[in-house]
Amino acid sequence: MSTPTLQRPVEITAAARDYLKTEAGGAVLLLVATVLALVWANSPFGGTYERLWETELALQLGDSEIRESLRHWVNDGLMALFFLVVGLEIARELSIGEYRDRRAVIAPALAALGGLIVPALLYLAIAGTDGEAARGWGIAISTDTAFALGVLALVGPRCPNRLRIFLLALAIVDDVAAIGVIAVFYTDELDVVALGVAGLLFLGVVALRAMRVQSPAPYVVVTVALWLATYASGVHPTVAGVALGLLFAAYAPAEADLDLTRLLGARFMSAPSAERARDVAKQLSSSLSANDRLTQRLHPVVSFGVVPLFALANAGVVLDGPALREALTSPVAIGIVVGLVVGKLLGVLAGTWLALKLPAASFVGGVRWGQVTGVASVAGIGFTIALFITDLAFTDPALQSQAKIGILVGSGLAALMALGVFRFLGARGALCLPEDGVASLPALADIPDPE
Repeated sequence: MSTPTLQRPVEITAAARDYLKTEAGGAVLLLVATVLALVWANSPFGGTYERLWETELALQLGDSEIRESLRHWVNDGLMALFFLVVGLEIARELSIGEYRDRRAVIAPALAALGGLIVPALLYLAIAGTDGEAARGWGIAISTDTAFALGVLALVGPRCPNRLRIFLLALAIVDDVAAIGVIAVFYTDELDVVALGVAGLLFLGVVALRAMRVQSPAPYVVVTVALWLATYASGVHPTVAGVALGLLFAAYAPAEADLDLTRLLGARFMSAPSAERARDVAKQLSSSLSANDRLTQRLHPVVSFGVVPLFALANAGVVLDGPALREALTSPVAIGIVVGLVVGKLLGVLAGTWLALKLPAASFVGGVRWGQVTGVASVAGIGFTIALFITDLAFTDPALQSQAKIGILVGSGLAALMALGVFRFLGARGALCLPEDGVASLPALADIPDPE
């Protein structure tokens, strides 16, 4: 049997380390916001929770007006920044990141694909294919990158960064698929004219990039107009966020830029002044790619601000006796729990096993079955995008409540299962690899096929 190439461990780039650290750090605030939302919604003041987030806020220009609840402004507006950062990270990984070698993408991509198909099928098998409940299949397919990386952070230094990179690549494919699902299956009405305008505005951003426009003002104006046009078209505006992020490829600074930076730095050191300091700072910034600059500015805002605010606005589900009894027998809640906990595990393992059959696949550092099992378990933590799709899939408040309870229970069980897998296999030296190289344990590709 042909086996995929096993590469030596690669040095994780500084940008990747920063991204992983920010995501894991943001998981703490995300957890705090989730707990706060649950406590608030179930407190004696629980009625104020819904009243606040259902408060309408209008944006009006002449005769045109957008009037939505605060929750929808968070979900449809601020979350576009979340998906913009997702697009930026995809572009970075594919251009100069750990997955610029397309062979290395095959394994996490197939793992993610399995982790999408199996949970959806299990959900539909439980919830059925008819009625509004059937629309919830998209809830069970997502992986929450921040929470998943947060769980890996709890495992500690025994787990190498390349394992987190594998999970990040899997989650990126997962996010791309979720965006496709939102655009195709959760778009009820389509305004072709508005969609055409959105397409032209997107080409406008492409033109600005081609003309090497550096000023952020034109991008801001066109991007806001693109969001409005996408919103009017009926396609969820977060799709525009990912599309824009993909336009900004990352690249290493040019040697000429580095030489100019050294020259300006030397001038400043010889005769410091405010003007020369400004020139050095401007040159340092311009030598970086737009992808690097945008990620540096937006990623902390999204991880520490937007995503926790999203959780605060959406995770406040009432957990009283009737609601829990309903969820206990609800095909929607059960389907989500089974999809996240069982479906993700089986799907990711099946996708990785399939990758082993492809000679073109490449595993960075030698991925092992124990590692894949841990990643497959933690991939079942589906929170942010799962809550996001819940709002799109269901209009019935009862189904929304059941789905949110299913998300909370399923994600919690997946996290506990992942920690158990890491502890059980890690204690026996079969899971985590040392950072300084490939251990002498058999690599995934060297393990015989199961009978």
